Amino acid sequence: MVDLAAIAAAFGQRLHAAGVPVTPERSARFAEAVALVGPTTLRQLYWTGRISLLSGPHQQPEYDRVFAEVFRGIIDMPQLVSELTPPPPPDARLSGPEEPGQARNDPSSSHALGAAAADASGEQDQDAVESALAAVSTDERLAARDFSECTPEELAAITALVARLPMVPPRRVARRRRRHRSGRHLDVRATLRAAYRTGGDPVRPVRRQRTDRPRRVVLIADVSGSMEPYSRVYLHLMRGAVRALHAETFVFATRLTRLTRVLAHGSPDAAYHAVARAAPDWSGGTRIGQALTAFLDEHGRRGVARGAVVVIVSDGWEIDDPATLGAAMDRLARLAYHIIWVNPRSARTGFEPLTGGMSVALPYVDTFVSGHSVRALDEVLAAISSASRRAPARGSILT
Repeated sequence: MVDLAAIAAAFGQRLHAAGVPVTPERSARFAEAVALVGPTTLRQLYWTGRISLLSGPHQQPEYDRVFAEVFRGIIDMPQLVSELTPPPPPDARLSGPEEPGQARNDPSSSHALGAAAADASGEQDQDAVESALAAVSTDERLAARDFSECTPEELAAITALVARLPMVPPRRVARRRRRHRSGRHLDVRATLRAAYRTGGDPVRPVRRQRTDRPRRVVLIADVSGSMEPYSRVYLHLMRGAVRALHAETFVFATRLTRLTRVLAHGSPDAAYHAVARAAPDWSGGTRIGQALTAFLDEHGRRGVARGAVVVIVSDGWEIDDPATLGAAMDRLARLAYHIIWVNPRSARTGFEPLTGGMSVALPYVDTFVSGHSVRALDEVLAAISSASRRAPARGSILT
């Protein structure tokens, strides 16, 4: 059984020593919140503690530092708990009757037995804390793991983490306005109509303000042989984007295949079998330029890409003439509102965009991210949700 109270008390005392006024009541509230929420990742545990333990934003820097020390392995949390938790008193019932002439400080006396019981209890508490932290750190370890280095079992666990990622659509200003008491624009017609009730005197002016709507999101993923370690994870992400953001999704290797309807219905396994049937060139060569040209000819002109946030997932390996990709990216830049390029290979040490396709496409990219792990997928989703305006100048790489 995990001693949640000991973990909460140790964390609260550590925060109190760092200058954060954490009371025993707040520590108890933190323990109750953890038991109620049941966090499975360090991120969830972080926000559970931040909500229940802090009383102001000025305490956040110290909280972040102590949280990193306690829960990210910089200090030994089991040792900290054992130091802050006093050992239980020796139990006289375990010692038995003393023989005549036996000293109380004899190693075989009740004090020695009580110390042994305390050590055993301390070891159990440490094991419980270690098991609790191990359960939390498993998801954290997988979140930082490159998809290409994961085993099939780890990939199965990662897809479950990807399914829980929050997806927030980018917003755009709508053409219509709605009534609002603090709106900036005066609705003259509605104000004059309301003035009939007050003898022609516009006592209460009617105001309107701009509204916003979700901006269209388009995901185009490379499923060629060089992207095979990442393809299945991004299919999970694309399926979530179809359901949460109503996004348009496409995959390509040597040809372009639309998967929006396939990913919108049915279970994940059924969707992936349908994807395999719909994309016969899976794990084949890479023709990025031809795929983007087909997307623009068949879907872009009809409005799918116009004013949309377009996300391209590819390592940039192009077997055709890179000039074809350059021309397609130039056309796409004129239609799309924001272009995000996700290259999982860019996270490797010493990466340089030297491949023909990548070097040609970069001048038209607004945001360039890696997306090689679950933690890096947070950056991808943040780039999508924050794509509120076009980059100042084409050719700059924003991270």
